[in-house]
Amino acid sequence: MVEAVVFDIGETIVKDDRGWASWADWLGVPRHTLSALVGAVVAQGRDNADAIRMLRPGIDLAAEARAKEAAGFGERLDESDLYSDAGPALQALRAAGLGVFLAGNQTARAGDLLRAMDLSVDAVATSGEWGVAKPDPAFFVRVAELAGMPPERTVYVGDHPANDCVPAAAAGFRTVHLRRGPLGYLWADGADAAVADWHIGSLAELPDLLGRQDAPRVC
Repeated sequence: MVEAVVFDIGETIVKDDRGWASWADWLGVPRHTLSALVGAVVAQGRDNADAIRMLRPGIDLAAEARAKEAAGFGERLDESDLYSDAGPALQALRAAGLGVFLAGNQTARAGDLLRAMDLSVDAVATSGEWGVAKPDPAFFVRVAELAGMPPERTVYVGDHPANDCVPAAAAGFRTVHLRRGPLGYLWADGADAAVADWHIGSLAELPDLLGRQDAPRVC
């Protein structure tokens, strides 16, 4: 039986629009230009930060992020950044008695901002806080520790097949692929997404789905 649900953060719970728009404004390029470049590098299987490197070859991303923060263009998150189905899904799962957690590839600051929202979760953790990021297997060791449950009794939910579904399944978790965001749509029909136990188009499907844990995989 599933007793805990752990959610990826970016493009699962939180929209990435604000973050990329902030980078475009900081770099002085149209937002659509950076958005299109992100799509292009993602389609090539590259790090999405390569879009920024294309615009500013040789950029030190960590130093530039610090400069952005110091100039008042730093990372911001509030309730308006949440997908509309996120809050109700978290509340419903917690009301059903499941442990509910957030763990994704975000900065330590993002973790603080998410905790400040007082979401219906038991805990929030980020790769920036842990010092290890997906798809590293060590990240999913930390996920199991966070959830306090064996992987086989824990579901990991995410949009990115290669970063979420494949390594989580390899670590023994049940997995849900969410068809959302550029990565979720682009790779929805690929081999990496096929490893997921379930496939959904909205987080609103989860409470009912996890109430039918003997249901066959939906591909």
